[in-house]
Amino acid sequence: MIAAVSPFDALESALSGFEPSRRTVLAAGAGGALAAALAPRPAAAAPAPRPNILWLISEDNNPYIGAYGDPVARTPTIDRLAREGVRYENAFSAAPVCAPSRFALVTGLPAESYGPAEHMRATGELPADTRTVPEYLRAAGYYATNNSKTDYNSTIKPKQVWDETSATAHWRNRPADTPFYSVFTYMTTHESQIFDAGPGRTRPEDVRVPAYVPDVPAIREDRARYYDLIEKMDGQLAARLAELEADGLAEDTIVFYFGDNGGILPRSKRFCYDSGLRTPLIVRYPRQWAHLAPARAGSVVTAPITVSLDLPPTVLELAGLRAPDHMTGTSLAARRRPAYAFGMRNRMGEQYDMVRTVRDERFRYIRNYAPHRPNGQHQAYAWQQKGYQAWEQAHLDGKLTPVQERFWREKPAEELYDLRTDPDEIHNLIDNPKHRAHLNRLRRALDDHLLSVNDNGFIPEGSPLEGYEASRTPGAYPLPRILDIAGTAIRRNPHDVPRLTRALTDNNEVIRYWAASGLLMQKGKAAAPAADDLTQILTTDPSPHVRIVAAETLARLGDNTEQAISYLAGTLDETTAVPIRLQALSALTSLGETARPALPAIQRAARSKNGNVHDAALYLSLVLTGEYTPATPIFGGSPE
Repeated sequence: MIAAVSPFDALESALSGFEPSRRTVLAAGAGGALAAALAPRPAAAAPAPRPNILWLISEDNNPYIGAYGDPVARTPTIDRLAREGVRYENAFSAAPVCAPSRFALVTGLPAESYGPAEHMRATGELPADTRTVPEYLRAAGYYATNNSKTDYNSTIKPKQVWDETSATAHWRNRPADTPFYSVFTYMTTHESQIFDAGPGRTRPEDVRVPAYVPDVPAIREDRARYYDLIEKMDGQLAARLAELEADGLAEDTIVFYFGDNGGILPRSKRFCYDSGLRTPLIVRYPRQWAHLAPARAGSVVTAPITVSLDLPPTVLELAGLRAPDHMTGTSLAARRRPAYAFGMRNRMGEQYDMVRTVRDERFRYIRNYAPHRPNGQHQAYAWQQKGYQAWEQAHLDGKLTPVQERFWREKPAEELYDLRTDPDEIHNLIDNPKHRAHLNRLRRALDDHLLSVNDNGFIPEGSPLEGYEASRTPGAYPLPRILDIAGTAIRRNPHDVPRLTRALTDNNEVIRYWAASGLLMQKGKAAAPAADDLTQILTTDPSPHVRIVAAETLARLGDNTEQAISYLAGTLDETTAVPIRLQALSALTSLGETARPALPAIQRAARSKNGNVHDAALYLSLVLTGEYTPATPIFGGSPE
């Protein structure tokens, strides 16, 4: 642990003990110290020498980079950074999409502890005494700028936590002799940039097509354009680093280059495989700060890194501060690294799913808490990509291999992949006895992690139980019991139907929700003995989340179908709560033709001003009227 710089010892002591709870540690003068530190500083102030910190973040990219061994990449700037710095071979984002991942980057906290921040575009509320990374650094005398993406999925007010956050924010605007923490995000590699991209330098015939997608022109063309975008981004990094040199600051600045989440191509962004979670991470330490580096220049670190959570404590320690205990990540300078990197997803855009995963240096274990939903749920924003359109069309035309077809089918409850031998993650080893010890070890690690962060993702979105404070109210969110019933649900074993049926009467909403979900996940008519109990739930349960699941289950069973569809349609018309409407639309979409009596309500929902409700309802309406094709433009929300 790096000792705090002496002029800031008192302030650091006041700030370092923050815990995200009700207690206020700004008492006893700490609040005054923070306020003073955040006030404008005179140009003559000259703090003790500390490194400047520069974050260069590229949007949505896997390490399609020369330094990572990619033969097609043209990335001279990043390759040079790798030669001059420390490269992390196994770096992963906390979520395979920007907003939950950026929640973690700015706070050092897992989004799933602060429901509904684990969902894409939601608002997780931080306790009043919790501070962000730029606030800690500003209080310690740093000038903190952000240029310019925020997307923090929370109640954080960016203009209050940064000295400057805008498209013109720059270290050059700081007071004289002030160390800086500057963040620049490059949208060049963002998913949206290939929606309408034309031919570029990279030849489609030169790219490698992974086994899980079809080898068709649209897939190859999108991958080729991705390489072109990364080359362009590499040039932008070169220009920023040239500014650093021109200002005479290169020898005073520790440079971080990384991605905010994994790649943009099909089965990448939004999915908990390496293609969605693995990012580049390179850190360059100038000579005078080389003693802070965990390894020599040109070194490669293979231990797993959770970028979104490990970088916040890293930069605080580099600035001479002790990372607060509530940050769950581990500084890159720590002598002992964790053995695992954890990842997760819940709702992406308008579509619900729930996945939790753990990765060590070799294996990835995935647990699918919605195995009855395919990976290939239509997601309007992603479907602007020609590759997704081509993949779905090949699926509809029956032209996919069994491996490529999996994306459109129900998922297994668990997946295990050996990344050394299977980089595309297509050979599920979950039933391979040779890997039983690895499987059990990773299962335990994931269970321990879910409990340690009090994972809110099991709470249906929109429930009053969501949130750091609410989910920690004694008795409100019995997570060990919930993990047990959710684990029973995803097994999909008919012998569990009596237990799941009994749990429908539990006092806790989340237990009832997972009990109903477990009955929904049963295949065929296995849940038929629970039909009367589900009908009772449909009419009397106080939770709309539980009633929606009961309605979908009854409609699947063919029991009280008219009543079930009527309830789902009425939910669309009678509530303005977006999560409830989306959950009803998810249920209706999964029912296919059975949902047709709800078409008028679905079409009314398609006129919603909420982008996600609009997208989900319009898609389902087009499917039911026979007007849908994979190339049909549907998206009406905000970029992801």
